[in-house]
Amino acid sequence: MIDGARVPALEQFDSIYSWYGTKNENFREAVRHLPFTFFPAFPVQTHSAPRIAVPSAKVENFAVFHPFSGSPRKNWPLENFRELAAAIGMPVKWCAGPEDVLDGAVRIENLYELGCWIASARVYVGNDSGITHLAAAVGCPVVAIFLSTDPKIWSPRGERVAVLENPSVARAAQAVRGTAREADQ
Repeated sequence: MIDGARVPALEQFDSIYSWYGTKNENFREAVRHLPFTFFPAFPVQTHSAPRIAVPSAKVENFAVFHPFSGSPRKNWPLENFRELAAAIGMPVKWCAGPEDVLDGAVRIENLYELGCWIASARVYVGNDSGITHLAAAVGCPVVAIFLSTDPKIWSPRGERVAVLENPSVARAAQAVRGTAREADQ
């Protein structure tokens, strides 16, 4: 048990990246035998953004929309995402996790495979979530929407990341079109 949770399932992973436990020596000791790599929770000034290498894929003319996060208070309203989808002038493929309720959404549980699929999109739009960070790390142009957390601390890093704080649908559409145009150049 670690912090009240069972860990045997963690032994099935080849590697685990964690922002939790960096300063929690008890946690680090409890998982020392597991393939954890720890990162500081607050951004460290670096000259490069995190990157996950994925096979080169032909970029297709569609946007990935992932309207979920780990906390409902971080989620821009689904109706806003739907209005945005109608306003951007390109096809949208919706992405959701296994427990998220969204008919017709693409659901890929393997994060590496999900990253490979996202990398083939012209642009990704999502809330402050791990999947938004994954999209940026695989090099997809990203529009990240922040509502309740500080993007100076938690936003994904990268040259092709646009961060919006509590935007209107019109402002988000402008950012999506601009980010997609930049990716085309």
